[in-house]
Amino acid sequence: MRRVILAVTGTIAGLVALLSFRSHVPSAPVAVTTGGSGGTSSSSSSSSSSSSGGGQTEVVPGAFPQGSIAKNLPAGETAVDGKVANTAYGPVQIQLIERSGKIVKVAVLVQPTNTLHDVQIGEFAFPKLISETLAAQSGKIDAVSGATYTSAGYVQSLQSALDKRS
Repeated sequence: MRRVILAVTGTIAGLVALLSFRSHVPSAPVAVTTGGSGGTSSSSSSSSSSSSGGGQTEVVPGAFPQGSIAKNLPAGETAVDGKVANTAYGPVQIQLIERSGKIVKVAVLVQPTNTLHDVQIGEFAFPKLISETLAAQSGKIDAVSGATYTSAGYVQSLQSALDKRS
């Protein structure tokens, strides 16, 4: 009898824990990259920078407002927003800045940031994905290991932006 009571209590506790789980919520943008030939971006003192590929990558959690960051573009540059790609951990959306048909900047407009783990994955994956995009100049880039869903959302949004520009 005692074992039955313990089993029922354990089952109820497990169900309560399972039903109280909260899923991820849409979030704020995180990264912007400038190509080697111009453009600057503002950042806060909490940013971390590293050089890669042909440009500078800055990852600044929450530094950019929702929506387009392409304000006051130099002559000849155009901004193309990708569609929002919904992933298992939240939406991902990117924006391309082009000059003469070449991608010179990539900005992450929306990414999952509901948990610290989401932010860490974004800080790790987006600079790599952006660097590959600038190098490949196409949507044919490799996913980042450990950020499979984020990479898939990035590539989906990137491809929709590339399709819009044609």
